[in-house]
Amino acid sequence: MRAPELRGDVWLNTGGRPLTLAELRGRVVLLDFWTSGCINCLHVLDELRPLEAEFADVLVTVGVHSPKFLHEGERASIEAAVRRYDVHHPVVNDPQMELWSQYAVRAWPTLVVVDPEGYVVHVAAGEGHEEALRRVIKDLVTKHEAKGTLRRGGSPYVPVEEQPAELRFPSKAVATAEGRVLVADTGHHAIVEFASDGETVIRRFGSGERGSQDGPFDIATFTEPSGIALLPYDIAERVGYHAVVADTAGHRLRGLDLITGEVTTVAGTGAQWRSGPDLGKAAEVDLTSPWDVAWWGPAGGVVVAMAGNHTLSVFDPVGGTIRRFAGTTVEGLRDGDVREAFFAQTSGLAVDGDKLWLVDAETSALRWIEPDGESFTVQTAIGVDLFSFGHTDGPADQALLQHPLGLAVLPGDKIAIADTYNGAVRRFDVFTRQVTTIASGLAEPQGLLLHDGELLAVESAGNRIAPVAAAEPTVVTGDAHAVRRPSTVLAPGEIDFSVVFTAPPGEKLDDRFGPSTRLEISASPPSLLADGGGTGTDLNRKIRLAPGVTEGVLQVVAQAASCDDGGEHPACRITRQDWGVPVRIEDGGVSELSLVMAGEPRTGG
Repeated sequence: MRAPELRGDVWLNTGGRPLTLAELRGRVVLLDFWTSGCINCLHVLDELRPLEAEFADVLVTVGVHSPKFLHEGERASIEAAVRRYDVHHPVVNDPQMELWSQYAVRAWPTLVVVDPEGYVVHVAAGEGHEEALRRVIKDLVTKHEAKGTLRRGGSPYVPVEEQPAELRFPSKAVATAEGRVLVADTGHHAIVEFASDGETVIRRFGSGERGSQDGPFDIATFTEPSGIALLPYDIAERVGYHAVVADTAGHRLRGLDLITGEVTTVAGTGAQWRSGPDLGKAAEVDLTSPWDVAWWGPAGGVVVAMAGNHTLSVFDPVGGTIRRFAGTTVEGLRDGDVREAFFAQTSGLAVDGDKLWLVDAETSALRWIEPDGESFTVQTAIGVDLFSFGHTDGPADQALLQHPLGLAVLPGDKIAIADTYNGAVRRFDVFTRQVTTIASGLAEPQGLLLHDGELLAVESAGNRIAPVAAAEPTVVTGDAHAVRRPSTVLAPGEIDFSVVFTAPPGEKLDDRFGPSTRLEISASPPSLLADGGGTGTDLNRKIRLAPGVTEGVLQVVAQAASCDDGGEHPACRITRQDWGVPVRIEDGGVSELSLVMAGEPRTGG
């Protein structure tokens, strides 16, 4: 398949100059279809960094930013995201998702390899493809060097000039018992301790380098830290540190001793969780992008918003253990018992007595968890599904948010919401269930802090923490929006469903301990599926759509285990992807649906 030409409304990291596939002929081109609010896409950015360094003279990576939310398609937003996540390759903005459609992409993230002659030769959706891509690229280099069609050297990347600032894309903040303010200076890979005025810097935890080193505050390193939780005094006395930091891109929890300045790793191995145990000794369990943390008594420890796999965990500092608390790893919005509920990139937590409030960014939802007998129950205050969003106030069941990332509990049983992609602070009244807007025009607020009676907003894209201007709440009646991602039109009745996974060159499926693949299918609404849902080990199955349901979302989670083919101790790895596939059911629709997790592309996607 000849690769479609690259077109978009904005080019970044090229000096503003558009690139064409013709000028990249002779190079291996890797297209990364991503969107800046997608946690899985951020994981892939980290997976690509070593490949870009290893193949710098033959590989050109081009990020194709196909936005899910309206805000993500705006030039200022994508420019900020490219800087925030240290993207060091060209990026083209695809606001109408035209390239997405031309390349038959179905999921964020998706990687497409174009060979030096301009043909699509490999497609991979999801995470965990670093080694597979390495093998594919090496094969292409060998083949095209022999043919004389490989061109080395040169790079179209043009770096953006950075402006120095005290904070760089900060995310969360908390106030200590002494009134000082701790801010996660995410872009500088540090925690900044301010005096009670919120302006005078006392010290920094972190050298500013990206890393995972423990030690004194000026030597230790972090990797894109975000949430910060203060421990109760008696717990801090027992464990020897006072605060827990969600070291997001480092996949760890770190402890801060606010007296000595010492930084220690208290949970996580540094490896990203893909499969396997999600409970045990905290230092031995893999985590995945912990985004926010909060001490919550009813759960018996620090609740961790594990954004990377749409779950919540509980970390016990005294026992030194961590365990899955809520969620199944399926991305979606489903209430009920915490063990069966669906979450979608939980990114903000706030505690109000026996209630734990949270925001799910990808479903633009405000939700809460509370004890229910011997378990806990999840309920939703605001939010519809994975594809609906907007800026609409009024009754909570009609209100809409856009990718919220932070929360604060206000006096009078009210919850403040950092409505990040609307650039606003919203307020939910727990008793009246009314939603209003109390501030707007903010630069991507990601965190909120009630400090000495004043509400502060952490404006990430504004590189600052500032008071929310006091004003009368307003009622905004904005339009409802839906993700522009096209729906797949399916025929009524039985559908042949499959996930394509081909082990990369030099690997084979790992069936040493049983089946090497796993497939889980559910739907929203659940009534969409009459048969074929649930979990199994075959990547092919028949599903049956229920009569009378005309549209919905198929929620699919697939994973495959593969190992090096040969050698005494072969390296093994897990590839994993989840899809939320919007579908319409109509006469004349297709009766076959195939999703590509990894392999050579099929005609028509």
